[in-house]
Amino acid sequence: LKSMGGTIPPAPANTSTEETSKSKAEEQPEEPVKPPEPESDESDLEIDNEGVIEPDNDDPQEMGDENVEVSRLWQKSIGLKPLSSLLKVLSKGSVKKSDAIKLNPCLAILYAKRASVFVKLQKPNAAIRDCDRAIKINPDSAQTYKWRGKAHRLLGHWEEAAHDLALACKLDYDEEASAMLKEVQPRAQKIAEHRRKYERKREEKEIKERMERVKKAREEHERAQREEEARRQAGGAQFGGFPGGFPGAMPGGMPGMAGMPGLNEILSDPEFLAAMQDTEVMLAFQDVAQNPANMCKYQNNPKVMNLISKLSAKFGNKP
Repeated sequence: LKSMGGTIPPAPANTSTEETSKSKAEEQPEEPVKPPEPESDESDLEIDNEGVIEPDNDDPQEMGDENVEVSRLWQKSIGLKPLSSLLKVLSKGSVKKSDAIKLNPCLAILYAKRASVFVKLQKPNAAIRDCDRAIKINPDSAQTYKWRGKAHRLLGHWEEAAHDLALACKLDYDEEASAMLKEVQPRAQKIAEHRRKYERKREEKEIKERMERVKKAREEHERAQREEEARRQAGGAQFGGFPGGFPGAMPGGMPGMAGMPGLNEILSDPEFLAAMQDTEVMLAFQDVAQNPANMCKYQNNPKVMNLISKLSAKFGNKP
């Protein structure tokens, strides 16, 4: 074409490159899509934590000595005033609550009053400590459970809050405690339901794993039985080729062993099988099988004589 004045256009390089890359892409196998990992059983729990605050980490407040008797100063401070008057004095700040607890550490209402102050100061852990001491002194105080329930609610302890507020209303119905109970109880029930669901799934998982272990153990046992049966059959075939007729006939000794009852039992005897794996015993057995008179050569060999005695006892002959 060039001699005739024609021109040859160059080959399009892009086309070949694209075709090559396309062919390579077709040759590469597609990667298998991995199945999505199952979400955790605990990830589907969503609780509205509105109003929950950070816990207070202050040092524990003074609780007073339980073994201290009511001091004269305390008696002088309150005189013969009724408890309602005493609480008014405390609320006015005439006597600090901590000082009052030191003077009489066995009065539950003092801890409950101080707990109410801690709740208002948003120190729920301190309030819970006071309520725990008050309940230890008097387990039937509704106010104590009410304030401890409120403290738990500030910390987001929904189940504990529901328990304390319900008990407070049971001991002495309180509208404020009842209103808060209606707020926290649905969240507590949601948590309890989630826990039951999680426990149910965990139990199902344990049962499945236990069944898998049992299945695996059963398969291992069956495999071991098959191997043992194959080994026994292989051992029987090996013994059938001994010179002199075993297990067909032992000249002068144990004729006609083939087909005799009890042959399979002796061939399944672990002691007999172990003895036949001993080269010395096998050679001696072959020697005796060929010429029973050679038995006298092995009178002082306990391994050989034990085997011959076992066979003789089994088939009714004496060595």
